[in-house]
Amino acid sequence: MEARSRRRNAPSSASGTNGHIGNGIYDVASGGGDSDNRSTARMERKAKRKHRVANARTRRRAGGGGRNNNTAAMCLISTVIFLLYFLVCLVFFSNLDSGEGEARGMRGLVKKTKEKLKKFRDKHRRGGAILAEEQEAIIDNSINKSNNENNNSNANNVSNNNSNVNNNVSKTTASGIPIGKWPVSIRDEEGMFEDVPHIGYAYMGKDVTMTVPRLWADDPVAIHQNKLMSRERALSIGTCVTPDPKTNSNMRGDKCPVSERTIFVAIASYRDWQCRDTVTSILSTAAHPERVRVGVVDQIVDGVDGSCDVPHVPCSDDPDQPICLYKNQIDVFQMDAELAVGPVFARHIGHRLYRGEYYAMQSDAHVTFTRGWDDDIISQMESTGDELAVLTTYLTDIVNSIDPMTGLSKRHTRPIMCNTEYEGGAQGKHLRHLSQPEGIPDIMGMPQLQPYFAAGFAFSRGHFVATVPYDMYQPMIFQGEEMSIGLRGFTVGYDYFAPERSVCFHSYAIGENSKARNKVPHFWEHAQAFKGTGIKAMKRLLGIVDMNPEVPRSEWDHSEEAKYGLGGARETSKFYDVIGIDVVKKTTQRHLCQFVHNKMHKQFMKSLRPDGMGIDYGQIDFKWVDPRPNDE
Repeated sequence: MEARSRRRNAPSSASGTNGHIGNGIYDVASGGGDSDNRSTARMERKAKRKHRVANARTRRRAGGGGRNNNTAAMCLISTVIFLLYFLVCLVFFSNLDSGEGEARGMRGLVKKTKEKLKKFRDKHRRGGAILAEEQEAIIDNSINKSNNENNNSNANNVSNNNSNVNNNVSKTTASGIPIGKWPVSIRDEEGMFEDVPHIGYAYMGKDVTMTVPRLWADDPVAIHQNKLMSRERALSIGTCVTPDPKTNSNMRGDKCPVSERTIFVAIASYRDWQCRDTVTSILSTAAHPERVRVGVVDQIVDGVDGSCDVPHVPCSDDPDQPICLYKNQIDVFQMDAELAVGPVFARHIGHRLYRGEYYAMQSDAHVTFTRGWDDDIISQMESTGDELAVLTTYLTDIVNSIDPMTGLSKRHTRPIMCNTEYEGGAQGKHLRHLSQPEGIPDIMGMPQLQPYFAAGFAFSRGHFVATVPYDMYQPMIFQGEEMSIGLRGFTVGYDYFAPERSVCFHSYAIGENSKARNKVPHFWEHAQAFKGTGIKAMKRLLGIVDMNPEVPRSEWDHSEEAKYGLGGARETSKFYDVIGIDVVKKTTQRHLCQFVHNKMHKQFMKSLRPDGMGIDYGQIDFKWVDPRPNDE
């Protein structure tokens, strides 16, 4: 009679340093024949089995015999072969670029396997042995997880981005660039918020946390890779109003028609009654309001101040108001005014509202826009031929600036950013922008290159917000924020331009607007509550941009410096040398506007890279020297 057997693995538990080998229990399936013969054979097999089991137990109690030694040796040999094989694989796949690695189905496998191997080595160092079954489990689990992630990634790339509103903050692709969706709102992001320290209280030694939306790109370095971004990476960022007909994805980058490229507008407002008017102006004057999404950080006293997304007349009485018509395109993060610690922290939260839009704009909360502003500013930006262009300036006053009949600008002049000087005491001497000259553009047909960034208005590609987010560790900072963002952006590779035409105007507390604007409170009414935090923040601000070399690095906060620090495309020293800033003596070469007005653009734009990825400052051998040092 021939018997067939099938094995059931009995539950096993660890026993000794060599682990536990589970006993096999065998059921015999009869193939027919005499019953007595079958009974005799069964008894003989049973006796032999008992004898083998008894011998095995005896060897185990004695510390293992030859068979266990042979098994251990085979396990050790198998382990060594497995490690050598996997080390070769790790080296091979680590050297693949992200696209090739994903094509080979290995995305995420290298990282996870390294973690598994570390545990594997640690266990060996403790004298343990891993069985063949455990080795197989390591390989199977790593490959299964990798395959699952690949399948999920591929599914995300081709899925309908409108079908799951509860997952607007998409997983990061293999290239490190998150996936964007449209339409999108933080209101739909269940579970996608996080707790962060309120940095004003943290600098005072108090533990206060805030729940805020997650950044679209939690790791900016994963996007710019600490070097100049490639054109392909930059152009891949940006959502579109209509999805791609093949993939059904709204993340279309430069393949999106210009009129459908989305725009994110960030506004930080502190108890400003004009905020709702600014939101209304943005949406009512846009040529394509359906592509505009407004994100407001509204710092108010609830029940006292009006909200930025609540119109003056209830929507039930007048549903045709822009705030009512486009309410789903307005995201407001309402924040208790008592928690306000200045524009930097508020604008940081504003950047957390960005969700992969093609363009990004930053505006003050008391600004009026011209008719068709979106088409105009996009046209101006595209005319630079610079993918890393940021159009930014101090805005002209609103009085007599917009034709009430046409909604168009009445002005032919515009400001340009070129005038800055040191101010402050010995502990925090810093650069601040002074009043900027306004005149008819020296360069016609496109925006004009300038050295500085302005916080009141900035228009750029969306990746500027993703790669140069406002630093959350700078409470009670007002003067100095613009130099910080400007220098950080410069090191990532961005260039700053003055718009050729103004598309919006600012309500200053002067002239006919002085009475109304002077009633608006300011964040520094909390100066006593957060006394001393601004000094700590200024040390960090200056330290990150290499502007206070006299201060030891140990004296300022380095929290998340990689995220809120410098890029790897340019050095801050290059900027200081070119513009004439001495960070040791705390002096500037004055009369820089003379150079910026009619020479900087013509001279430096010759070094714009052929692929449009910013100006190559490696080709620029220039240092501004004040031609009139004795002039006051």
